[in-house]
Amino acid sequence: FTIQYQRNAPATAATPTPSPQTSGENSAQTQTGNSVTSDTAERSFNDLSQAPQELQQYITDLAALGVLPLEPTNAKSSQADPVRQFNPSKIVSRREFARWLFEANNRIQATRPALQIRGASAAAQPAFRDVPRNDPDFSVIQGLAEAGLIPSSLSGDGTAVLFRPDAPLTREQLILWKVPLDTRQALPNASLEAVKESWGFQDAARIDPKALRAVIADFQNGEQSNIRRVFGYTTLLQPKKPVTRAEAASAIWFFGNGGEGMTAQEALKAQQQPQNTQQPQNQPQPQPTSP
Repeated sequence: FTIQYQRNAPATAATPTPSPQTSGENSAQTQTGNSVTSDTAERSFNDLSQAPQELQQYITDLAALGVLPLEPTNAKSSQADPVRQFNPSKIVSRREFARWLFEANNRIQATRPALQIRGASAAAQPAFRDVPRNDPDFSVIQGLAEAGLIPSSLSGDGTAVLFRPDAPLTREQLILWKVPLDTRQALPNASLEAVKESWGFQDAARIDPKALRAVIADFQNGEQSNIRRVFGYTTLLQPKKPVTRAEAASAIWFFGNGGEGMTAQEALKAQQQPQNTQQPQNQPQPQPTSP
């Protein structure tokens, strides 16, 4: 009965939170169920204690899902005790977040191809002058542009001719790129006053007008809001502030809105279902009755 209860966990996605938040590898074991215990423990980072405790499980789940790179970061590390550093306090670049966003969405939506982002063809006309076809992340960045998820000339923004892949990702850019993958529909109309009234941000006037609609849509997502999950309660958005790697990972741990969605933790459990359902296959199945 316990296994059956865990399979139904996605039904509670209306208020997604990682279950009991404790740090370290033991925490990873308690979050994802017995079926993925050892795998999750092995696929984690050595420096998660440097991240805020509230964000540590998000990083662990995404690493276990294969979204975040887990290659040893120290050439002298041994196979028995590899040094895998995530550097949670390091600023994330626009290139890096684009890669994570693409990968997280497609892995979490693995069973729903219609919700996945398509990588661009190598022959596609580059949307950005500084991301040519031979760029290692061309397929991802171009794919996001062609899907209309990042501003470009393809989406009608004639000023977005450069992607600036190595520039820091800001808070308002994180919300602008991520929220459309939560709502899956046109963003609502927004104004500066609407943002002030809803969020109560003292620095709302500093938000780029392009991001206002995404900020409002994120507010309408209630407890599933990216701003609430990543930054907690705040009266200052600090829209131009660079995003850390830990914050970026927390934003892409969940995709969805309106009581529907999926977390990285639930995607991990879904990966194990084919293995868990092998034994019941020998049980007799009900047959349709003739009228």
